[in-house]
Amino acid sequence: MISENIKEHVEVIENLLEQKDYRVLRNIMSEYEPADIAEIFDEMSEDDIPILFRILPKDLASDYFVELDTDHQMLLISSFSDRELSEVMEDLFVDDTVDLLDEMPASVVKRILQQTSPEKREVLNQILAYPKGSAGAIMTTELVELKAHMTFDEVFKRIKRTGVNKETIYTCYVTDDYRHLIGVVSVKDFLIAQNDDVTVEDLMETQIIYVNTTEDEETAAKMLSKYDLLALPVVDNENRLVGILTYDDAMDIIESEDTEDIEIMAGITPTDKPYLKTGIFETWLKRIPWLMLLMISSTFTSKILQHFETGLAAQAALIAFIPMLMGTGGNAGSQVSVTVIRGLSLDEIELRDVFRILWKEARVSLLCGLSLCIVNFGKMLLIDNVSVETAIVVSLTVLAVVIVSKLVGGVLPLLVKRIGFDPAVMASPFITTIVDAVSLLVYFAIASAVLSM
Repeated sequence: MISENIKEHVEVIENLLEQKDYRVLRNIMSEYEPADIAEIFDEMSEDDIPILFRILPKDLASDYFVELDTDHQMLLISSFSDRELSEVMEDLFVDDTVDLLDEMPASVVKRILQQTSPEKREVLNQILAYPKGSAGAIMTTELVELKAHMTFDEVFKRIKRTGVNKETIYTCYVTDDYRHLIGVVSVKDFLIAQNDDVTVEDLMETQIIYVNTTEDEETAAKMLSKYDLLALPVVDNENRLVGILTYDDAMDIIESEDTEDIEIMAGITPTDKPYLKTGIFETWLKRIPWLMLLMISSTFTSKILQHFETGLAAQAALIAFIPMLMGTGGNAGSQVSVTVIRGLSLDEIELRDVFRILWKEARVSLLCGLSLCIVNFGKMLLIDNVSVETAIVVSLTVLAVVIVSKLVGGVLPLLVKRIGFDPAVMASPFITTIVDAVSLLVYFAIASAVLSM
């Protein structure tokens, strides 16, 4: 890893570039991992990046290229000759090429496809035709395919002949003459076989975990993780093998989905760009709709306060505790909503679990509410110096607000998912807004009953 002292590496590279000592520079650059090269490029000027890329070993150009961010990829593509672009594109795995095409403007996509071989272009067009976010749209077609009758020698001849350009050769897939998926076998199975007369059919697993091309990519990624697979076969509606998803694909998907959930939970429209590379205007556009919606939704809180304005004037001491009550309610609701949302995303919680969640949170909220109620009652008498009646009203409200907030926070994400929306929208901002209104209604109801407000 070079992250900790990347400035030192960049300084060395810049000095060698200035001295035009390309031989030494090439040796140094060859020692870096592709991910490290991407970090170095982030610190280099745009004029130097094409020069540095051409210095890198040609046989690893595609490995370095795929690790770069979109801006640097576009910069390099614009500097490539048609021959250079064709060489890089041909060496890229299909799924990496599809990801690249998704990020590029139409004019760049057109040029890339023009410099791609007809065979690869046909495969790319097939994958691009699948719905965005589906398993088919992110799979790769570069896999090792075997037949059931193949022997030990035939298997390794096939792997040696075709495996060099495959994304994985450890897991191989067995198909019939019509490409129907009938089994899966690993290279390890052959290496530890007792004799060389064994065939694929003798070793293959017929209980296959696979996914359809139209399945959601997040579901496919979870299957890879759940079953500890290195690769997951993708089949069409007729059970024909059309591609695979690899473990690195799953990691990218899960990272992307987690980032999207975090942004939604924070009240931000999701974006694929890194924070520092997102423009001010674009960032404003991502944030302002949510802020506007949350501001308008807070009108309910204002209306409640206006309705009880006369009573508050008579019991002015109650006003000081409104922020504490609203904050406690929001915090209590957010604790549960975030837990439930995470459980939904990991498939630990399902819609049918709603009553189990309510029963659990009712008991937890009672314990939490009583604890806060007792502590708050003592604090108000000893520190805030309020009347016993006021302390009772506020403390009872704390108890009621915590119970209601936790129940609301547990149920709302499930209801949102039930109607087909992302439950992440029911995290912090929305839960807090809803709970604020509920907290005030509970507060004034208890105050009216105890203090005749």
